[in-house]
Amino acid sequence: MDTKQFQSNLKGKTVLVDFSASWCGPCKAMEPVIREMANRYEGKATIMEIDIDTQRTLATDYMVQSIPTLIIFQDGREVKRLVGLQSEAVLEKNLNEALENR
Repeated sequence: MDTKQFQSNLKGKTVLVDFSASWCGPCKAMEPVIREMANRYEGKATIMEIDIDTQRTLATDYMVQSIPTLIIFQDGREVKRLVGLQSEAVLEKNLNEALENR
């Protein structure tokens, strides 16, 4: 996916993007949380996972320097960035705030 395709996926939506890698321990620990949130927020928000090893350009374009990095976008605009292992409660709080402010 190139940057243009990625940006078109963000338009008109609330999107949580999880920048991670298969070799990253904290990223693996967050996988069940991300999956659960994708199910819970279906129809309300989009949850995307981006592997920084296969999508290096996106990681560079969005200045991802540490993983996991989770970015919440509102209609293509970054509204929140969380770096490092996050609890489900923290992710929910931030995603709910983004949904309330759209």
